[in-house]
Amino acid sequence: MGVLNVTPDSFSDGGQFVSVASAFDHAQRMVDEGAALIDVGGESTRPGASPVSTQQELDRVIPVIEKIAANLDCVISIDSSCPQVMAAAAQAGAGLLNDVRAFQREGALQAAIKTGLPICLMHMSGEPATMQDQPRYDSVVDEVQAFLLARVEACLSAGVDRNNIIIDPGFGFGKTLAHNLTLVNALEKLRVMDLPILVGMSRKSMIGAILNNETSERLYGGLALASIAVQHGANIIRTHDVKPTSDAVAVAYAVKTCAN
Repeated sequence: MGVLNVTPDSFSDGGQFVSVASAFDHAQRMVDEGAALIDVGGESTRPGASPVSTQQELDRVIPVIEKIAANLDCVISIDSSCPQVMAAAAQAGAGLLNDVRAFQREGALQAAIKTGLPICLMHMSGEPATMQDQPRYDSVVDEVQAFLLARVEACLSAGVDRNNIIIDPGFGFGKTLAHNLTLVNALEKLRVMDLPILVGMSRKSMIGAILNNETSERLYGGLALASIAVQHGANIIRTHDVKPTSDAVAVAYAVKTCAN
């Protein structure tokens, strides 16, 4: 899954792809490099991020989704918690709804069900503005697993098809470095109901905390984490760096499947 942030303030590439033309060019590049999915986001969810209006989010993402849908062979994911954006994105050509708030906002789950699209449920402790203010867990693995299971059961009860659900532990969303590393090691334990697992660790501060480097210097650390995640059972790798990650994942997957 290639990351396409059409925002001015994303932690890694804010402002680079705010025009439809630049966003489409980057999406095309990522598809050419091996991305099967393109995750379009119009509201930054970095630590400390401020919310944007529904109309602003729509103005950012819908023209980009329409352009990609008309020209590229890939699944378009919309990274949003807003019901109106989900509905509009589905009409524009999106094929996956990716919500960092796990469809807990009022009307979000109902909007998702109306689209009939697959959904991704992510764990986040708190909200982006405050989630990194001393996050605490008695057992991060047990609590993340319990949250994901509860959200899956809520979605199933509401009428979502089990085959349309993906789960995401939410690396960096209300977690310390120790929490994140513990979750990497416990990925297979976090799998609920044998559902596919998506992970997003590309360029995140957990890499910077280990290597003491800046966002632009985290490629190699991200490749290591992506490979380890595949070994531990991850099914979808969300990344800003598609070509090198695709190569690393292909090798990790070959080793994993050979061993089995």
